Amino acid sequence: MAVGFTPKHVEPFPLNDLTHEHFLLLAVETAEKLGWRLKYIGRSGLIAYTNNGVLSFNSKIDIQLEEDTAQLTSTSTGSEMVDWGKNKKTINHFIATFEEVKSTITAEEIEFKQAELLRHFNSWEEDPFTKAPETTGEKIRSFLLIFTPQEGYFITPILIDLNIIVFVLMALCGVSIFEPSSESLVHWGASFKPMTLDGQWWRLLTACFLHIGIFHLLMNMYALLFIGLLLEHILGRLRFISAYLLSGLAASLVSLWWHDITVSAGASGAIFGMYGVFLALLTTKIIEENDRKDLMTSIAVFVGYNLITGLKAGVDNAAHIGGLLGGIIMGYAFIPSLKQPENIKKEYSTVALLTILVVAISVFAYSKIPNDFATYEKKMAQFAENETKALAVYDMIQEVPKEELLTAIREKSISNWQQNQKIMEEIDQLNLPENIRLRNAKLKTYCDLRIKSYEIFYQSVVVGRGGAIEEEIFNNNKQVDEILVELNNMK
Repeated sequence: MAVGFTPKHVEPFPLNDLTHEHFLLLAVETAEKLGWRLKYIGRSGLIAYTNNGVLSFNSKIDIQLEEDTAQLTSTSTGSEMVDWGKNKKTINHFIATFEEVKSTITAEEIEFKQAELLRHFNSWEEDPFTKAPETTGEKIRSFLLIFTPQEGYFITPILIDLNIIVFVLMALCGVSIFEPSSESLVHWGASFKPMTLDGQWWRLLTACFLHIGIFHLLMNMYALLFIGLLLEHILGRLRFISAYLLSGLAASLVSLWWHDITVSAGASGAIFGMYGVFLALLTTKIIEENDRKDLMTSIAVFVGYNLITGLKAGVDNAAHIGGLLGGIIMGYAFIPSLKQPENIKKEYSTVALLTILVVAISVFAYSKIPNDFATYEKKMAQFAENETKALAVYDMIQEVPKEELLTAIREKSISNWQQNQKIMEEIDQLNLPENIRLRNAKLKTYCDLRIKSYEIFYQSVVVGRGGAIEEEIFNNNKQVDEILVELNNMK
């Protein structure tokens, strides 16, 4: 299987007892039998193009004669980055047909056609096989085409460029290119449930243009490049960009619903959406029948592999699944307008209806997703405020009369700790991660110990401090200190 911006397969073919002219004659006969379009015939070889239809796989075949071999090269002419072995199949098909032609052509036919062939030779000055090798500058310009908008490949490079620009800006501002902190990602617009659901809905889209390190960026941009080359020229600019953004929105929403305190970032949800669109189209006649099976297998394996690897910790598989399902639905929705490419109104109306539908569902889902972690933080802020008020009573011991101190212990200390007990009971009803639940259980014990402390304190103020009370105070304070250590270790 060949991989590259222009995948190809090269294979030497021994001439054995064939002269160059004899081999060329057989090669031309083979190309014509295969239905290839001959572009060049010369003493040093020939160039032909397959003719499998506009949306099917096609390749350029270079046959260059050397001393005792012919170098057979099949190069993809479409926008694919991976040929899934098709260039090799093309060469193998040529060799098999060549042997068939060789075994059936007669000596008389060879003699007659050889003279005819010589008249069709291109001049030596036009020989493409004598061209100088590609210069470094030409190679650089060829590489830069990946990032340059052009016909049939316009939106994809813009999206790639935007993702790279955001990443570079983050790096210039001091964000680590290998392991950016959660704080820096959130600062730049990553999705974080407590903040996203707290009115910062725009994070659902900005998160799609952020990446958690350079390797995350490179993997996503390669996947985007691959699907963009395959899909954009089929969908067109409007359908492609709308599918990308709407899939990204769907992916972010599913991630928001699934995760509680995960920082979510990356283009993979939107990219999975584009693979979903392509999978939908592969089940229809929009894609040439000859290509459907191989492409369906390849794309399904790619998607399946990434979903399986996404089961490991640290990968937002919820976004992948959300984007994929959203993309499949949009792919089927695009089919009527793709079947009538001349009907621009149908394309616009389809995109408009999909946008309205996805945005409406998103607004509804956004309003219904519980923000338990934000609720938890607000309740814990109240907990801390109550704790401060309760502990402040200790500072009143030497400053206020006995009756006023007793009132303060009842109405400020014990009352606030009882309110904190209720807060912890309310927090138990929230959907929170296990580590927070374990810490909350400790906090409930902490509240119980604090109430007991103030009850003992109240008793000591009433009857005075004695041996039994002193021991009870000491033992209770020891338990409070121990649980405070445990709570600090759980942060």
